[in-house]
Amino acid sequence: MIPKGKVATYGQIARVCGYPRHARYVGTILKQLPEESELPWHRVINAKGEIAFPLGSVGYQRQKKLLQKEGIGFDGQRIKLARYRWEQC
Repeated sequence: MIPKGKVATYGQIARVCGYPRHARYVGTILKQLPEESELPWHRVINAKGEIAFPLGSVGYQRQKKLLQKEGIGFDGQRIKLARYRWEQC
């Protein structure tokens, strides 16, 4: 449900699902998605506004590219949550 051009944090998604303080479980679930999944996993980031993959890794580059393609800007390695956070959560 996260719209294009917006992001949500792992913690936000956990709260929406009824499991506050279980952000790590959200990450675990997203990590296990099959390649063909259409779930917009790339729109989920950490609470600091950063991509959780190690900087420079293939996963990091892939997620950053997908976010930039949707118009999400970066300030260094961070996304400005005040601007891009999905507030419907």
